[in-house]
Amino acid sequence: MTTKATIEEKLTRAFSPTSLTVIDISDRHAGHAGWKEGGETHFRAEVVSQAFAGKSRIETHRMVNEALAEELNNGVHALMIKARAE
Repeated sequence: MTTKATIEEKLTRAFSPTSLTVIDISDRHAGHAGWKEGGETHFRAEVVSQAFAGKSRIETHRMVNEALAEELNNGVHALMIKARAE
């Protein structure tokens, strides 16, 4: 399973989103810290879920980071997060 697919699966399981987009943006970071040949080091995730209702931006980012802790500690160098309730 690719890292992108794992991220999608974990975010779906954790938040039951009504909308989820995960994009590998590693190619935009070639030569930067954390980048490696083949990508899967830098991602952008946009998640819309009722799980974020009433939460601050910091709280939603912490929730996403917690759901993806394993990936963030094992190869994912950067994760841009856009998380909101419907």
